[in-house]
Amino acid sequence: MCFLPMVFLIFCLHNYAWGQAKIKAYFNSPVNISASTGVNAVYLPSGSMADTIVAYINRAQSSVDIAQYDYHQDAYFGAYANIATAVNNAYARGVTIRWIYDGSSSNTGLSALNSGIHKLASPTTSAYGIMHNKFIIIDANSGNPANAIVSTGSEDWSSEMFYKDYNNILFIQDSALAHSYTAEFNMMWGSTTAVPNTSLSKFGPFKTDLGLHTFSIAGHTVEVYFSPSDNTDAHIGTSILSANKDLYVGVYDMTRTGDASDIVARKTSGVYTLATVDQYTPTTSSAVNSLLSSGLGSNYIVYSGSYLYHNKMMIVDPSDTCSDPQVLTGSHNWTSSAQNYNDENILIIHNDTLANIYYQSYIANFAAIGGGTAIALSGDCNTTLEVGVMNKITDKFVLFPDPSYAVLTISSDSTINTICIFNLVGQLIYVNQPDSNQVQINISGLTKGLYLVLLNGTETRKFIKQ
Repeated sequence: MCFLPMVFLIFCLHNYAWGQAKIKAYFNSPVNISASTGVNAVYLPSGSMADTIVAYINRAQSSVDIAQYDYHQDAYFGAYANIATAVNNAYARGVTIRWIYDGSSSNTGLSALNSGIHKLASPTTSAYGIMHNKFIIIDANSGNPANAIVSTGSEDWSSEMFYKDYNNILFIQDSALAHSYTAEFNMMWGSTTAVPNTSLSKFGPFKTDLGLHTFSIAGHTVEVYFSPSDNTDAHIGTSILSANKDLYVGVYDMTRTGDASDIVARKTSGVYTLATVDQYTPTTSSAVNSLLSSGLGSNYIVYSGSYLYHNKMMIVDPSDTCSDPQVLTGSHNWTSSAQNYNDENILIIHNDTLANIYYQSYIANFAAIGGGTAIALSGDCNTTLEVGVMNKITDKFVLFPDPSYAVLTISSDSTINTICIFNLVGQLIYVNQPDSNQVQINISGLTKGLYLVLLNGTETRKFIKQ
């Protein structure tokens, strides 16, 4: 927190009572909890994410519906093998199990299921793409609405996906949302019973928009969209363009140039913007790669490691609780195939705490794959500094080089407790509490121009970002 002389402050209090029991997020790569505003992101290493799925299935009392693109056995078939065991145990205790999978994927893990469990493969015709969903619905029709759970995210079920690839998963306790997902499942299943009806089932471009899109969960608006019936990309675009202060995009594959153009437009308008894609994106869309490379510069990172950057997520305005902080996640890659042919789902959750949780994951990922340290933005909003005010100045603090291109160094003969950086309209864009005599700050993501720095809440300096 920066306590500033001659500063006009408007605080939008961070919503700590955000309903943690209602919405839980997990990540299988390390997170950066130093950016937490009160609720820390949860990193589940190794097979812990699979174990979490198992724990939720184990609590099912009446039904489990699974729409999972791929459940794959391999040489490292380990913790996630327990998913089949949990499903079989649920079936044995009388829970109704229904499972939809992609007909063009190997799904070798299905062989571990009890033969009595009904399963349905998606079509493999040329008119259809893939059944790319990754969602679970638990006890949607329970007499106790609190039992209903929906899980979605980017996670396919294989050892590489659980142990190596970058993924996220959500569990949401809400009966109305569970019914929305169940209606979508039933349309693919062709039936409301335990047995599928292939003569009535609809997949991909043959589905219809069921109109169940907006919910209130723990006091926050949650939107859900299914592809291709719900024009999902239009809602992604709306979410991108709503960013007022900062925007973080992490998508495995992006071929929609409109989305890339919208991202660049927010960066050009002054929104602090980072984007991450897997190395697959430049292969599938040179146009998108060119747009993001030229428009974002070093704020655009292509993952080039041995595994996959498999997230399909976006965080909007996590630093500005007076804006409309959002998290977008699900199975939907930002591609024309996902938009027009595949079965997909996304959630857009308007929730400041969840936005900060996903931000903790994103900035850790961004640094790990070579993007450096993201600018750490304040959790307060609409904080303005009177431009031109230069309060007490001594020789105590030195800023160099000035102008700065990528790294600004701040040095002092005593401890630097707090650093606050403001742009020329007085917006607080960076906060750090280093407790050190010298600090190096990565400013490569800042727009060129003049900035003001308040040090230890008492002295103001300025520097130029080139």
